[in-house]
Amino acid sequence: MVKQTTIQNEISLTGVGLHTGKEVKMTFKPAPVNNGFTFVRVDLEGQPIIEADANYVVNTQRGTNLEKLGVKIQTSEHVLAAFVGCDVDNVIIELNASEPPIMDGSSKYFVEAIEKAGIVEQEAERKYYVVKEVISFVDEATGSEILVMPSDDYQVTAMVDFGTKVLGTQNATMKNIGAFKKEIADARTFSFLHELESLLENGLIRGGDLNNAIVYVDKEISDATMENLKVAFGKEKISVKPNGILDNLTLHYPNEAARHKLLDVVGDLALIGTRIKGKVIANKPGHFVNTQFAKKMAKIIKIEQRNHVPVYDLNQEPLMDVNKIMTMLPHRPPFLLIDKIFELSDVHVVGLKNVTMNEPFFVGHFPDAPVMPGVLIVEAMAQCGGILVLSTVPDPDNYLTFFMKIDNVKFKHKVLPGDTLIFKCDLITPIRRGICHMQANAYANGKLVAEAELMAQIAKKQ
Repeated sequence: MVKQTTIQNEISLTGVGLHTGKEVKMTFKPAPVNNGFTFVRVDLEGQPIIEADANYVVNTQRGTNLEKLGVKIQTSEHVLAAFVGCDVDNVIIELNASEPPIMDGSSKYFVEAIEKAGIVEQEAERKYYVVKEVISFVDEATGSEILVMPSDDYQVTAMVDFGTKVLGTQNATMKNIGAFKKEIADARTFSFLHELESLLENGLIRGGDLNNAIVYVDKEISDATMENLKVAFGKEKISVKPNGILDNLTLHYPNEAARHKLLDVVGDLALIGTRIKGKVIANKPGHFVNTQFAKKMAKIIKIEQRNHVPVYDLNQEPLMDVNKIMTMLPHRPPFLLIDKIFELSDVHVVGLKNVTMNEPFFVGHFPDAPVMPGVLIVEAMAQCGGILVLSTVPDPDNYLTFFMKIDNVKFKHKVLPGDTLIFKCDLITPIRRGICHMQANAYANGKLVAEAELMAQIAKKQ
């Protein structure tokens, strides 16, 4: 089992936003399991949170920009790429502006900060989406294409062709996530001169200078443009190197442009929200095609997770039968709604209930068309979770279990007499002070019939 990770200590960086030109303070903070990557705008009232979610992408001009309830995060990709590249699952990213600092235009300084903060394992298991067939997205307008195919590791290949002599055709490959820090992280963002002129005319890239973006000169520079560039970059003199790049920068790699495009792919695909086991091939990638592919992947994963039903051998000897369950739970018939426990660990529990026509609630709950009440399905899931939390104390018979909170309850299908209900409860956060916060799912007939996020607490009997 590969466990989730977060950073050990909080750490801050300061710099300017590429497009806003404003000084920004960014702080990385440890986050609980299953948090993923969340941005927090500490400069706004209420400190609103924007999750790194592909569904919040609103604009991909010169970066991947997120917006939730009117709150924006600009150019999120370099920071997200750093966390994926450092194998971190959960982190809170606080910003006092809409845009992370551009630093040198790469992920290098973010990676260094993450390593300085330290990385620690957490209690919960890391979830992967294992790619079983080719999934692709094509942008017909540009010819850009991105696809993923089966692979044991997360691999990425990026191929770029901008149709210019100065850049030519390039490609870069990351064979596994461990290669990111050494081979990809320091690849800097780039722009062509004709794009730069347009951006300057529109008042963008206020935070740009010759140290955080490679500028490829794909056209002859007029004297007027040269003067504008001097003013924009605060330089007395600007020239073009023999390799067609504006001066004051030396390439880290001959294919630095392709490596940076690969970095962008890693950052944009972090918006899927689930780790991928597969090989990504991106032909002429850009933020639009990347994020559209991320949205497609997130939707596919959500549908598969919703329809995925764990398979258990119901004929095996259970860990607990109903008599043993009653030594732990305070509930008794007719309100004991768990018959067997099949699995029990520090972070999850699996239980079963056989729903028969003799259930007392069927007498009054639609006697002519009996359906198990949804509230009792939730109660049964909670009793199953009660086994999990009571297993942490030496004398469970001296404790009672109480609900604290129920969130995100959904009922998908009816549960009828003759059905066998399987319950699976997984911890969302570690059990502390007798408080159990868990994701609970109920399955029957090969389908998910109910789900809920439950929080309960055990307390000693008076």
